[in-house]
Amino acid sequence: MNKSFLSILAAGGTVLLAAGCSSTHDKGPYLPQTPQPPGYETREPVVLLDPGVQYSVTCSGIQELTLPDGRLEVVAHLRNRENRRIEVQANCVFKDQNGFTTGDETPFTMVILTENATEDVKFVSMNNLAKKYTIRVRQAR
Repeated sequence: MNKSFLSILAAGGTVLLAAGCSSTHDKGPYLPQTPQPPGYETREPVVLLDPGVQYSVTCSGIQELTLPDGRLEVVAHLRNRENRRIEVQANCVFKDQNGFTTGDETPFTMVILTENATEDVKFVSMNNLAKKYTIRVRQAR
């Protein structure tokens, strides 16, 4: 009885060891996957992050100004397209001439848009590395 028990135990251990070491999903290096939604944040100056904001808000214009010390100042004209008061949040990610972030991202600020109104939101970069930007608008939580 001892020999058969040991042989069954050894066979079971071999099966478990072989099953634990085999991998069916890791086959080496992979190429990056193309994201399902287009990468608007790399191309567009204003990005609306939520479907509700996409329906309710538009940007009617952007003013850019390089300050005397080289920092970038951006003013976005956010317009409420609805006949009701809405609250959104906006921030700005400043980028270098190649479109990569400079590490300068403003905190989200509350913007209250009354019925069919336009409000200006101003952002100023912290350093003179900023040449491009992306303004992001989302629903207020």
